[in-house]
Amino acid sequence: MEEVVDIVVDFENYFPSMMERYGAKWLLRELRNELKLLIDGEREVIMFESLKTKSVMLGRSDMEDDEIVCMLSESDLDGDCALNQIENPKQAEEKKK
Repeated sequence: MEEVVDIVVDFENYFPSMMERYGAKWLLRELRNELKLLIDGEREVIMFESLKTKSVMLGRSDMEDDEIVCMLSESDLDGDCALNQIENPKQAEEKKK
């Protein structure tokens, strides 16, 4: 029988202090750059497979599949299991250009 362990994570949101220190434009640019790393090159969306592969490349080989699914579902507005240009601010900005 598998033991279930509850883990409490103490999360501190650094966004407000980063925005105060560097400005909103800097913070949005950094977020877009980070999202660009996660996009599936062929489909131009962020999908489970691209998150799983790239999380390993970024040193997060310990991420479980259910964590990745949870990350996607939090931003997936249309339920297609992928973050498209509307759900992904980086892609939406590029499509405007």
